[in-house]
Amino acid sequence: MNRKSLGVALVALLLSACSLVEYNTNDNTVSSSLVSFLYPDEQSRVEHQPDLPRLTLPVKVGVSFVPSGSWQDHAMSDAEQMALLEQIKGAFTQYDYIDRIEVIPSTYLKTGKGFDTLDQLSRLYDIDVMALVSYDQITKSQENTASLLYWTIVGLYLIEGNDHSSQTFVDTAVFDIRSRTLLFRAPGLSKLDASSTAVHRKGELDKLSMEGFTLAVEQMTLNLDKELHRFETRVKEEKIAKVETRPGYNGSSLGGGTLLTAIALLGWRRRYLSRGLPKGANR
Repeated sequence: MNRKSLGVALVALLLSACSLVEYNTNDNTVSSSLVSFLYPDEQSRVEHQPDLPRLTLPVKVGVSFVPSGSWQDHAMSDAEQMALLEQIKGAFTQYDYIDRIEVIPSTYLKTGKGFDTLDQLSRLYDIDVMALVSYDQITKSQENTASLLYWTIVGLYLIEGNDHSSQTFVDTAVFDIRSRTLLFRAPGLSKLDASSTAVHRKGELDKLSMEGFTLAVEQMTLNLDKELHRFETRVKEEKIAKVETRPGYNGSSLGGGTLLTAIALLGWRRRYLSRGLPKGANR
């Protein structure tokens, strides 16, 4: 066989081998539902009638992830959840009308559902307000045309390429526990894409999933800061909540912010923006 014939044969062999590669798509969805947690049945939704919240300054805040309704849903490890909650906690610590922020593992929310569970947490942690973080994430992995066929001394060697994508939505809803009233909420969204060989697909998907949560929480934290400012204004102008103070509290009232708070907030924003966003994140 001459070189030309051999080349044609090799090309035909490669093309026929490529046709054997399957084009598979794998989707994985993880989520937690705020509505399902707070209103586990129809009766609880009918009975719930929010009252005008009465906030006592400085406010004591709890923050936790809403647990998934499925025991098979492992979106993040406990350590990863706690790290993200510490990140969210930073959005509250800048305000002098907030006394302290308790980071609460989602395990404590799995024992029950509804506002009764929040009442129990209120007594356990001595908190007035609860920030509940819910999420939805879908990750996709599919074999793509970047799959490569290598000709080695022992024959053809196939390395399958994969395209990965992740879309993550997180939402923090802040409730006054006593009145069972939603005070405000703040969303965050991220979209990521990556590629890897099939050999490393599982590790790449796990990494992509966690990066998606991190970026979505970062965006949500910025929105949460904006909503906290907006809430101050609404309390002052729209009277959406009654405000009281604890004995001995000399800090600023809601709607009043201090100059020191404004300076600290400006410095925090500059430090955050100077870090930049990871490659592949939406700005």
